[in-house]
Amino acid sequence: MIAVAMYTGINGLPLWPIAILAILYPVFLITISTNIRWNVFVKGYHHQKKHPKKEVCLTFDDGPTQVTPHILELLDKYDAKACFFCIGKQMEKHPEIVQEIIKRGHTIGNHTYSHTRKMGFLSSKSIAREIDACNIVANNITGLNLQFFRPPFGIINPKTKRAIQKTGHRVIGWNLRTYDAILNNETKIVDRVKRKLQPGDVILLHDNKEQTVTILEQLLIHFESNEYQAIRPDQLFKIHAYI
Repeated sequence: MIAVAMYTGINGLPLWPIAILAILYPVFLITISTNIRWNVFVKGYHHQKKHPKKEVCLTFDDGPTQVTPHILELLDKYDAKACFFCIGKQMEKHPEIVQEIIKRGHTIGNHTYSHTRKMGFLSSKSIAREIDACNIVANNITGLNLQFFRPPFGIINPKTKRAIQKTGHRVIGWNLRTYDAILNNETKIVDRVKRKLQPGDVILLHDNKEQTVTILEQLLIHFESNEYQAIRPDQLFKIHAYI
């Protein structure tokens, strides 16, 4: 009977196309909201197309943690620079690491205060509060006012757009994801990045995963062997990291 009603619909018009749209529309919204590179709602900086130099950006999310100092040592060893998108709560736990990141010539960016898994369901006011709270923590530790913002899980929707319009941040995304926070096979992760690597890439890593230290060193060795240089996003895109 339900199938018949779906087919006959109202006044003889079938309901099944409406039902299909009702199912597909949420899927469509989720897809465009979680694909930061598409720039559907906000223009972000994800990679520098046709970059003339063999330069790439290394970016690290979800720190600082006890793993971060090991990453800093490797970056120094291979004369590489990076940007760390820091969570406000983590900066409160490790202010000395935040200061060390800046001291060594790297940049930091805003990754919200709590990195809540409810990010996609927050109101624009709540998102703005998350961003502002992270900036306040960073400013208290470093004296810097962060300009770069990377949304947790790469979620960008109309509410995120309104929040960013209010806070005035620039979105820094990525175009080459390592999946170091998901996969446990270091060899596969490194091989995938090597295979896809192009000048102007922005590479996503995480400085809260111990395996990232091993992955990073292998990537830096590959960069060195192939004359690639890791630089900061502000250098690649020629924009300011701080307001």
